[in-house]
Amino acid sequence: DALSGFRPHTGEALYNPAAPQSFSNAAPGWNGWQGWSQPAAAAQNLPGLNERSARVEHTWSGEAAAPSFRTLSEIQAEHAGQIAPGASAPLDLIDYPLGAARAQLHANYIVAQTRDGLVIVDQHAAHERLVYERMKAQMADGAVTRQALLTPEVVEMDPAEAERVAAKADELAEMGLIVEAFGAGAVLVRETPALLGDTDVQGLIRDIADDLSEHGAALSLKERMAEVCGTMACHGSVRSGRVLSAPEMNALLRQMEATPHSGQCNHGRPTYVELKLHDLEKLFGRR
Repeated sequence: DALSGFRPHTGEALYNPAAPQSFSNAAPGWNGWQGWSQPAAAAQNLPGLNERSARVEHTWSGEAAAPSFRTLSEIQAEHAGQIAPGASAPLDLIDYPLGAARAQLHANYIVAQTRDGLVIVDQHAAHERLVYERMKAQMADGAVTRQALLTPEVVEMDPAEAERVAAKADELAEMGLIVEAFGAGAVLVRETPALLGDTDVQGLIRDIADDLSEHGAALSLKERMAEVCGTMACHGSVRSGRVLSAPEMNALLRQMEATPHSGQCNHGRPTYVELKLHDLEKLFGRR
């Protein structure tokens, strides 16, 4: 039960704000609070909220691929003609199942308002699932888009691990990862799946080597596609600690709604929790 960890506050108030020194509504626009002044304009330019910072999946053909997130204006344009059931106005963002993004907490959790409650989304877990499903779809179609590294990257590791990775080069190529042996105890990475964007190549190859070591070399990568895709998706997803803009957060919510199994991450954990309005009212003794 998501509410089991909540307890209503029953003690005395720990904070008693002082009353304002004086208040008047005689002067239009005057705030009435002594000692208060309007914040400087620069202070209101919050990073991540006023500027779009969607990560672009780079290619090295001189052009940039489609961004990982659609902008809010693109989402609104797409749904401009849709009418919510029983309504006469265009569909509002809060009428979507995951609602409209209102805030980001601790640079990891998206808080969204729905018509009858709120939703809290784990941004890393959610985007990891989206990348995973897109990668699976591309592999099923045999059309994994790759991006060439500007400078091929050498990954040094245990000689046995390097040999295992190099031995799976053909299968890794089908997954968008171009590697080759580079002497004893190293592999050279030339291309990575475009879905991963600017990924940590060193960490990705070492994690794949761990997957091969853990599951043995007897099975093909195709037979362990879920594990390998999950490893790649984790490296290609939005990280915890990254500040997202409002358009990015809303675009992530819309993509979750359109993606199968987006309610769970690749490790089986929930990507979001929901609290209905009546649950919130119970917490505050309104019901």
